[in-house]
Formats: sequence, structure tokens, C-alpha cells
Amino acid sequence: MPSKLSRVALFGGTFDPPHRGHVAIARAAADRFALDTVLFAPAGRQPLKPEGCSTDYAERLEMTRLVCAEDARFAVSELDAPRKDGQPNYTVRTLEMLAEEMPGAAIFSIAGADSFRSLGHWREPQRLLELADWIVISRPGFLLAEPDGLALTPEQRARVHLLDAVHEDVSATGLRTRLAHGESCDELLTPSVAAFIAEHGLYRS
Repeated sequence: MPSKLSRVALFGGTFDPPHRGHVAIARAAADRFALDTVLFAPAGRQPLKPEGCSTDYAERLEMTRLVCAEDARFAVSELDAPRKDGQPNYTVRTLEMLAEEMPGAAIFSIAGADSFRSLGHWREPQRLLELADWIVISRPGFLLAEPDGLALTPEQRARVHLLDAVHEDVSATGLRTRLAHGESCDELLTPSVAAFIAEHGLYRS
């Protein structure tokens, strides 16, 4: 975990598996917003995704660790690890923990456009907008829509930034389906993650 005052972005997700699309998003965000660190935080139990993941947390954490070797600005974080009490992981708590660990740092949170639009349904949305600047990933040409049920103040709107320069759109569901059928997905996975999946027989049906 970086200790000096810096510009840090939390990049949460299931990372099931982490793929080249995630790498492209993180690099584009780091370049555009002069981020010192992008923290990849594999999710534990997500309150809005009760169906869970295809692989366990330890496997997703290790694959994410391998992806983070792709860029010196990337680091893996266990802030969103499964809770011992079995309760869901809420982004607001993760951001609060990050702020406590890095006092004085400029904190960003990376989210897809669909996820950001649902922010009004997350735990403590107003607090989320207070804790971090939001980098919203969108396809080129798409306009940024406000979260459902939330009317952003001018101050909040100034802390929401659209990143629409990422052209690598990977479907995680389609990727897992291909892996389950034993297809090669080398164009979508980094070599280290592809090797890890093959070695451990992950996603095979």
C-alpha cells in the first residue's frame, strides 16, 4: 500500500478473471488523471451480486496480483476481502478504510457507467461522493448520465469525471464461457493469468 501523499484510485471488481480490458482501463485512468497508484481490489461478497463468483477469492486475488505486474503503477489490495462475519462488502466502507490508511491522499474510485448509474442504490451514496472523485468508464461518444434517484450538486458533479477513451471492451461472461469450452483466450488475457488458469484448471465445465 502506498504510504506517501499521492493520487490513488480504487479499482474494485470481481476480476473473475482479470483481463486485458481491466489493464486498458487502469492504464487509461492512470494516464489521464496522473494517478500514482491504481489499487485493484478483488471483491469479497458484493451486496448487489448475490450469485457470487466462478472462482474463490484466493484464486482471484492471485490472478489480480499477476495482472498488477503489468504496470509499476498497479498494486493489488485486500481492502475488499471477504469479511469474517460473512456480511457484504460495501464500497463506502472500503473507501473509508483507504482514507484512513492514506491520510491526505487524493482518492479516486473507478467505475463503469452502468455501475455509476446505479450509485443511488449503493450504501450511503452521498458519502461515496464525498469520499472520492469518481472516474466513470464509458464507450466513446456516450454521455455521462447522473445516478438514478440522485440529483448531483455542482460540487459533486465536479468530482465525477468521464473516461471515454478506452476501446477494449471485454465481456467477462463471454470470456468465462470460452474458457469453460477449453478455447484459447490469449488475446484477452495476459500470459501470466492465462498460464495460471491453465495450471489450475479454472473455469472448466
